[in-house]
Amino acid sequence: MTRRTPDAEHLSAALAPQPLRQYALLADGERGVLVGPHGEYAWMCAPRWDSGAVFSTLVGGTGVYAVTPLDRCVWGGYYEDGTLIWRSRWVTDDGIVECREALALPGDPHRAVILRRLVPRENAARLSVVLEPRAAFGRHPLRDLTRGPDGVWTGRMGDLHVRWSGCGAAPRPEGRGHRLTMELTVEAGACHDLVLEISDLPLDETPPDPDALWRATEEAWHEAVPSLGNTVARTDARRAYAVLRGLTGSSGGMVASATTSLPERAEEGRNYDYRYVWIRDQCYAAQAVAAAGEDTALLDDAVRFVTARLHEDGPRMAPAYTTDGRKIPDERDLDLPGYPGGFDRVGNKVSGQFQLDAFGEALLLLGTAARHDRLDADGWQAAVLAADTIARRWEEPDAGVWELRPRLWAHSRLACAAGLRTVAAVGAPGGRAAQWTALADRLVADTAARSLHPSGRWQRSPEDPGLDGALLLPPIRGAVPAADPRTKATLRAYVEELTDDHFAYRFRHDGHSLQDAEGAFLLCGFVTALAEHQQGRDVAAFRWFERNRAACGPAGLYSEEYDVAQRQLRGNLPQAFVHALMLECAVRLAGPWPEP
Repeated sequence: MTRRTPDAEHLSAALAPQPLRQYALLADGERGVLVGPHGEYAWMCAPRWDSGAVFSTLVGGTGVYAVTPLDRCVWGGYYEDGTLIWRSRWVTDDGIVECREALALPGDPHRAVILRRLVPRENAARLSVVLEPRAAFGRHPLRDLTRGPDGVWTGRMGDLHVRWSGCGAAPRPEGRGHRLTMELTVEAGACHDLVLEISDLPLDETPPDPDALWRATEEAWHEAVPSLGNTVARTDARRAYAVLRGLTGSSGGMVASATTSLPERAEEGRNYDYRYVWIRDQCYAAQAVAAAGEDTALLDDAVRFVTARLHEDGPRMAPAYTTDGRKIPDERDLDLPGYPGGFDRVGNKVSGQFQLDAFGEALLLLGTAARHDRLDADGWQAAVLAADTIARRWEEPDAGVWELRPRLWAHSRLACAAGLRTVAAVGAPGGRAAQWTALADRLVADTAARSLHPSGRWQRSPEDPGLDGALLLPPIRGAVPAADPRTKATLRAYVEELTDDHFAYRFRHDGHSLQDAEGAFLLCGFVTALAEHQQGRDVAAFRWFERNRAACGPAGLYSEEYDVAQRQLRGNLPQAFVHALMLECAVRLAGPWPEP
């Protein structure tokens, strides 16, 4: 092991933002890391999802942790099956070197533990190592750096405690002591462990044992992700399940994405912070897990989180919350360049919206849980609260699934009808089944009176005759039968008018061509696959599934949108609801559509 300043060219490459398809995700439920092709950690918030970032080069900030071969190399990588344990892999002129990396499980809400194990496959490997975390989006650099007699480095950045072990005496401080750098040589046949801890509480005196951490992490992933033997695309389905598990914390809340402000369209201003728990998205994930039927942990988490929100807020339940159930802070911009084509902001204005469909999705979740015998008395009371809210508020305009200007969105009302039918069918308490079924019938009838297009299909709202991908979901969830002429007409028109080459779009934007307005919406592509499968057209369903399943990068992660022309991911990464619908497709396409 020798010590010198790593080559500036390697550091410069590690600091540059990459196409989103090049990133992998590490996650432990409480926070996540995006790993780039140069072995750089380009994004991580600590200690929690919605905290300030400690690595933020993804959005033009500072803070990085990079392990990169010094020799000429070609990058690759893969996940170990059914886990978010990632193996960065570089083929150099002299051999192959891998960096096995993970956030240690079980995740601790106060302490992130990042594991990196360097493994040369043939010859000795020379690597550049740089550690420079900066808390609060770069405002607080490393300070008070101290090297202990065992070669363990400790320090602070703002209110966070940092410890780096496994590096020995080699690192040297640079940049006024804010950065640790070294060149590391690992012999063939050996391995070298690096363990980084970041905590908002003081760390105990003894650094953790990396072997024990790896064993615990492997075991935790093995227990968390079921085999999913009865699915199509099993490896990808298990990866989607692992992503959903990795985005779900000890509170039961599942964040919509690990990132903020990654633009959906360059220079269009569509930059959003998705590091929060959307009720709707979590319900989508729970439906997918329930369809898989092998493990109920994620279903139970969703029920726990959504039930708590309904009990606390009732008819004023917000569309989204922080992972600990608090109100999401208002939007504010950061003084950072942002990801190229966008700008940086944190917070989200969604807390001020009324989204009626969230109550319908909550009922679908609770009814599904009851069908699996996973709903207790508190859960049933939450169902009563959601149903009562729908009864009182269904005639109010709402922001809808896409969070637009409030209208009487057809999808919102049909989603509520689906939820009411689901809970009524599984033994609604107090004789409410007939009452809830009647309300569902009224919602469908009123929506048909106001939002049925002259052609016989559903339209977006009474004043908007357009099509919408969201209108394919209510029949899948049971609002109206699959054989209903309105269901068939809507699917037929949607495929004809809002899809292209088996990529699907949400709705038409003011006369723009589909690709000019936004990227293909992967959620809608997977929903179309389900809709075709429900109609018994399995060849068509598989075409939709396979086309959209391929819209990812080497790590197999999905963002919200896909730029078809450039074959690039757009928007925040990874997007949980896309993985949820991909998983549900993989499960449902493995057999016939279930009888109602």
